[in-house]
Amino acid sequence: MLSIQIICIGKLKETYLKSAIDEYSKRLSRYCKLDILELPDERIPEKVNIKLMDEIKSKECCNILNHIKKDSYIIALDLKGNQYTSEEFSSEIQKLSMVSSHITFIIGGSLGLTNELLNQCHQKICFSKMTFPHQLIRVFLLEQLFRAFKIANGETYHR
Repeated sequence: MLSIQIICIGKLKETYLKSAIDEYSKRLSRYCKLDILELPDERIPEKVNIKLMDEIKSKECCNILNHIKKDSYIIALDLKGNQYTSEEFSSEIQKLSMVSSHITFIIGGSLGLTNELLNQCHQKICFSKMTFPHQLIRVFLLEQLFRAFKIANGETYHR
């Protein structure tokens, strides 16, 4: 069974988002082993400059790198990444499951990801050119993973 790890910066506080995550996690358990790892976000002070922002991003990304499982296929969620239709995403997940038993998705904090971390990723994907809270993107990712498995298995799912 495919193992999917989602590493994200910051804890979910909103109960409605936690409920959605729990629901999709339960649905996905039929198709894969899912592990969601929430890492602490660094506090961003009121007055911040570029140097401090880079330091915060670097600390968060270093922490992410320390938690990526060896031999995992790494996909970062990044605004400059490839965009897929749901059918293309499903096909991509199926292709990846043939070459790796473990896929790691990375969702950075509010400042994003460092170039160092992005360069270590095998792929970057983007759900939209619009900006969304990174907590909401977790729900989007889980929903699209669930949809991808439903498509791959020829099962019906609302369109």
